[in-house]
Amino acid sequence: MSFPDLGIGVMGEQLWALLFVMVRIGAALLAAPLFGIRAVPVQVRIVLAAALGVYMLNWMPVRVPEDMLALPTLVALLGEVVIGMTLGFVLQLAFAAPSLAGEQIAGSMGMAIATAVDPASGSQSGAIGQFLGIMLTLVFLAIGGHLIWLRLVVESYTLFPPGADWDVGERGWLVASFASQILASAAIIALPVTLVLLLVQVVTGVISRSAPALNLFALGLPAGVLAGIIALLLATPLLAEQFVALAELALDMVAEAVRP
Repeated sequence: MSFPDLGIGVMGEQLWALLFVMVRIGAALLAAPLFGIRAVPVQVRIVLAAALGVYMLNWMPVRVPEDMLALPTLVALLGEVVIGMTLGFVLQLAFAAPSLAGEQIAGSMGMAIATAVDPASGSQSGAIGQFLGIMLTLVFLAIGGHLIWLRLVVESYTLFPPGADWDVGERGWLVASFASQILASAAIIALPVTLVLLLVQVVTGVISRSAPALNLFALGLPAGVLAGIIALLLATPLLAEQFVALAELALDMVAEAVRP
């Protein structure tokens, strides 16, 4: 093989091979919601990608290009980045469902202004969305979803070796169809709480219509917040089941994305 000389002999070839294998793993870790958040140091992601790369080189038949600086190799590296980003982005879509549901619930409760800085992304996010996102993260870790996802990333090397034909159009359509399912999942998550809040708003409207002297805002806002909190507490077992189903759906879609 023709590798650039790093002055370290045979170890230079092994290092270039390891770096080539780490591209897909590193892109997947960067795009994934758990491993790619700001709280995880870059050094941790590099060490994890290197550890998985060493495993791949020793236990999987990974074929490294002969010329690391040739144009076909650069094209293959671009394909590795696309595959890794796809594996992480599919999981990222699943973790966006609680945020969407939380925004809908917070808007119905009158708590849309209750925002805080999300430590995972560094952007402003609603308090309800952050609560549901943390809940999904705990459920995902409890069922071992992170381990299953890492296994799927490793298995992708046997299904789609470096340089293999990756149908970008078909995989892109698969990701788009999964995004539509995520929107439906977000609506299902928010539905029980929003129905309770709708009932509270109807009752508040009837009371304000019957007694115009009452201040609708002074009565409706506390009632909506209190009803929303109680509805969230009562719906927690149902939300846990929905989050388990959402995590399993996300893992199934990742497996579908790496299926030949």
